[in-house]
Amino acid sequence: METEIPALLRSREAISPERFTFHSARMRMKHVTKEELSRMDGASDACAVELSDAAVDVMGYACLVAIMSMGKGYHRESQARLHQATVETGNPAPVVSSAGALVDGIKAIGAKRVAIVAPYMKPLTELVVDYIRAEGVDVVEWRALEISDNLAVAAHDPARLPGIVASMEHLAEVDAVVLSACVQMPSLPAVSIVEAQIGKPVLTAAISTTWAMLRALDLDTRVPGGGTLLSGAF
Repeated sequence: METEIPALLRSREAISPERFTFHSARMRMKHVTKEELSRMDGASDACAVELSDAAVDVMGYACLVAIMSMGKGYHRESQARLHQATVETGNPAPVVSSAGALVDGIKAIGAKRVAIVAPYMKPLTELVVDYIRAEGVDVVEWRALEISDNLAVAAHDPARLPGIVASMEHLAEVDAVVLSACVQMPSLPAVSIVEAQIGKPVLTAAISTTWAMLRALDLDTRVPGGGTLLSGAF
């Protein structure tokens, strides 16, 4: 969240007049386990209140798996609750989540069947897959990289991603690939490579969150290097 979304917004600044500042409040989490994710999510309301003091124009909840591990459809409840927290501070702001943004982004490009790469352990990845399926998207194939340490997730080399996608067995059956179902796992440098490699749209949690933020701000969604979803067509 703190690297790829600002990078995308800087890229947009090269072609559009708007300028952005980026503010963050952190919820604690060291290991990507269901228990730590649940504790982390419990701190989200306080973070929304803290960010309200900056009178930001839009807020994004970063952790996709934290939302998806809380139960199907939870992104709607979370976004409504966090928005209400901003209303109560006197600085109301729309709230998007990477979980909701990814689902909405997949649907926006017209994809019905996807393949997914996620850094999580297999049980958490299965929760993510089930959550996305419950939103009406068929997950045909998925890869769990089984990285539990959150800092190790951030250190994963995006240059590995084209090879991981190439090893998938059912790419011919999908409409799009989710290259990183996690805003923590870097993927931006590989997006255009994989799109060229497979000839299909590629999106990520960070790209989807940026797209959702721009839509919440009623701004053009064309961002160089942001793949199909940020081509400006959606």
